[in-house]
Amino acid sequence: MKKIASVLLIVAMLFCSAAFAEVAKEDMKIGLICLHDENMGYDANFIDSMKAALENLGMDESQLIIKTNIPEDQGCYDAAIDLAESGCNYIFADSFGHEDYIILAAEEYPEIQFSHATGTKSQSVGLENYHNAFASIYQGRFAAGYAAGLKLNEMIESGKITEDQAKVGYVGAFPYAEVISGLSSTFLGIRHACPSATMVVKFTNSWGDQALEQEAATALIASGCVLMSEHADTVGAPTACEDNNVPNVGYNISFNAVAPNTSLVSSRINWTPYMQMAIEATMKGESFPTDIALGMAEGAVELTELNPHVAAEGTVEQVQEVLDELASGEMQVYDTSTFTVNGGMTVEEYVQTEDYLQDTANGGFNAATHQIAAEYVKDGYFHESEFQSAPYFDLPIDGISEG
Repeated sequence: MKKIASVLLIVAMLFCSAAFAEVAKEDMKIGLICLHDENMGYDANFIDSMKAALENLGMDESQLIIKTNIPEDQGCYDAAIDLAESGCNYIFADSFGHEDYIILAAEEYPEIQFSHATGTKSQSVGLENYHNAFASIYQGRFAAGYAAGLKLNEMIESGKITEDQAKVGYVGAFPYAEVISGLSSTFLGIRHACPSATMVVKFTNSWGDQALEQEAATALIASGCVLMSEHADTVGAPTACEDNNVPNVGYNISFNAVAPNTSLVSSRINWTPYMQMAIEATMKGESFPTDIALGMAEGAVELTELNPHVAAEGTVEQVQEVLDELASGEMQVYDTSTFTVNGGMTVEEYVQTEDYLQDTANGGFNAATHQIAAEYVKDGYFHESEFQSAPYFDLPIDGISEG
């Protein structure tokens, strides 16, 4: 599916005041730290994106050092230090739990640029060489969810299920805001097409346990879920869907090869535009945003090719319309008129309750007061990834339950 332009979501465009040394293209070395390896869709997406960025810049893959299977502990710091000592000018880490260790390395090597995906601390640590990055992937998830909702409608119209059987399962890694934002935007996309849909979520508390993800998906299917989606790093859920002939909406990569009879479409972050921008800035000795979320306009949010054997008739055209409306701003994913939270409350009511303040004070992004939380809700919608690149939508939408 072709890329659709969207509004650039730039968060806290804090630029470095210090001058960094220019680096000749042929002298550039890039380091990439991955939680898993190329066999995991999540990490494969980063690896492929980085290689594409190098190709676009006319650089050789020999200039890239990839550290795989780096845990979210001291091992990440050790990997970052090794890359720095190996002469890397720019280092990128791909997992949420890597952040504290990358910050430590950035403090020790102020002349090297460091980027971290999905992190939250660049605005607070104040390092000129440390950057957080993400993308407005909630828009892509909404569009993929809409394709899933059209599939549910087809199943209802054919008599395969009834309206009240439009139950979607979702395998999530952790109950983090990033995961909650992803499942919520998927659900709202589904409901935009199929208003009777509900969602049941199982958290595995692991990013990369294929057996556990497959087991969770299988249990959700056994409980009556007729369509699945997921936010985890392995092919566990798509495999369970293929084994049980249940349509699946994926993330990071296309699962058409793994599940040719059930994979519908995936949303993905294309990291190449960000990586290319950061590498170019590093070569020129220039600053680049400390915290930024790129969108569809930059090619950072995409849908993989729809599987014609699974998608409902007319899905390509109808999803295109949704993508166009998201790109123009005519449609907002978190339009507060389209959902309620916490048992029937409006979003405006909920974000000003003492319960919400207590919840967010216990580790959510919205840390201190309801005045801060209320800033996210204006102009009729929740403004995701605008105050910070990493997702922070974590509201309990009615229609979604934990199984």
